[in-house]
Amino acid sequence: MYEDFYGFTEKPFSLTPDPKYLYRSQSHANAFDLLQYAIGRREGFVVVTGDIGTGKTTLCRALLEQIDRTTFTALVLNPFLSEEDLLKRILLDFGVISREELKAGNLAGASKQELIDALYDFLLGLSPPKAGAVLIIDEAQNLPLQVLEQIRILSNLETDKEKLLQIILVGQLNLQTLLRSPELRQLDQRVSIRYELQPLDAETVAAYVAHRLTIAGGSASVAFTAKALAEVHRLSGGIPRLINLICDRALLGGYSLRTSRITHEMVRQAADSLDLRHSGLLPRFQWLNRSASLTAAAAVVLLASAFAVGVTTLLYQRFGIDTLQASTPAVSTPIAPPAAGIERQRALPVHAALTILAGSYPATDEGRAAVAALTEWLEGSGYDVYYADVDRGPDGRWQRVLAGAYTDPAAAAT
Repeated sequence: MYEDFYGFTEKPFSLTPDPKYLYRSQSHANAFDLLQYAIGRREGFVVVTGDIGTGKTTLCRALLEQIDRTTFTALVLNPFLSEEDLLKRILLDFGVISREELKAGNLAGASKQELIDALYDFLLGLSPPKAGAVLIIDEAQNLPLQVLEQIRILSNLETDKEKLLQIILVGQLNLQTLLRSPELRQLDQRVSIRYELQPLDAETVAAYVAHRLTIAGGSASVAFTAKALAEVHRLSGGIPRLINLICDRALLGGYSLRTSRITHEMVRQAADSLDLRHSGLLPRFQWLNRSASLTAAAAVVLLASAFAVGVTTLLYQRFGIDTLQASTPAVSTPIAPPAAGIERQRALPVHAALTILAGSYPATDEGRAAVAALTEWLEGSGYDVYYADVDRGPDGRWQRVLAGAYTDPAAAAT
């Protein structure tokens, strides 16, 4: 609708992973250089993670465009495959089998070992001309354990001197947690390079927006004010996908007003239309809309008869405050550093037997940010908030966010 008005040749803020729109922020440029280095050095396993919408798929496609002709590539975008289907997809992308053969069912009777042997023969044939092969798997956090184990086995395809297949796993932040599980320890030990994509800072958001406007051919006919760009950063948290959504809707608003100047009010209205009123919240928090679906959360019995030592032994710690020792092993030191202006810890009231489990997050910087964002929203909605540290074994320590203190289930449900 607005493309002709602003003189764009195409939508500047499309959500499709077009590699020409990749903006090489410091984080994305570092990831790109590391991936090129890993492919050139045949480093084996590489893992790239990032939050939802940080540009992982676009990065992969840009990388594929830069790979030289002596390197064969396979890109798997659908992680919900069986082991056999994964192997067939790899063989198809490498050109070992044709799409017609696959559709005709010529490989329907092929065993997993036969497919691996076919792949191994192909990879061995790349050694004399000094060619290479790269397998990139996107959304790898969704891979079943047995498929991840199959990928580990593929990494064993090698000669005495070098790996025959370079494997790059790309996924959301929980991919790292998945790889640290005991079942995948052998695979995790093979990872030579790990990198986490970061959201864009305020200055980079402005450069990102200008970059996309320029690529689309309309940078001279439309401008975001400084306040508008600051608002884009605040509302998106620096996540490129959210930036695209907000800017696209803001341009639509500018078009409806027949103006080439995009203001912070337009950006704010765009965010409102996208239900992004709660500034700084990342996509995984957006299920917490202002209608408060806490009533759908289970009211869990955390106190009373659950501990023979009584309710006063389980103390829920306020976010970012000092430690109180308790006799139950479920409580330990806080997972967040002290924060100024936050009241000291309080115990869940002794008379309360029920509270609502609103969320649970790992003891990482990302997890602490999640706890802080959820706490801000809950307290802004009128709930008292409590915390409990939990040891989840291989997954490490997590912090539970608890809302309200109730004496009966009916009160908690309402």
